Amino acid sequence: MKKQTAGRDALFEFAPQFAALNDDVLFGEVWAREAELPARDRSLITCASLMTQGVPQLEAHMKIAKENGVTKAEMVELITHLAFYTGWPKAWTAFQFAKEVFD
Repeated sequence: MKKQTAGRDALFEFAPQFAALNDDVLFGEVWAREAELPARDRSLITCASLMTQGVPQLEAHMKIAKENGVTKAEMVELITHLAFYTGWPKAWTAFQFAKEVFD
């Protein structure tokens, strides 16, 4: 997985410790544990979690998921499945993000 710098790029001057935790611990250590759970699977889990919360970071993580090998068909199935558990409006929003990322 490529080195993550989003935290430092967006927040380093304002919240340097948070930026470092984001880039070094979350993405540098947790996401790097490929032997325990591959990045592709982590991406699916993360997208599912973010969709249930209805947060805008979902779109960025869909891009990461695509880079990690998640297919359009798999993302569509994830959203369709979760629509019944998390709510129709969240599914609509997720599909809008997915269309931008996977088309």
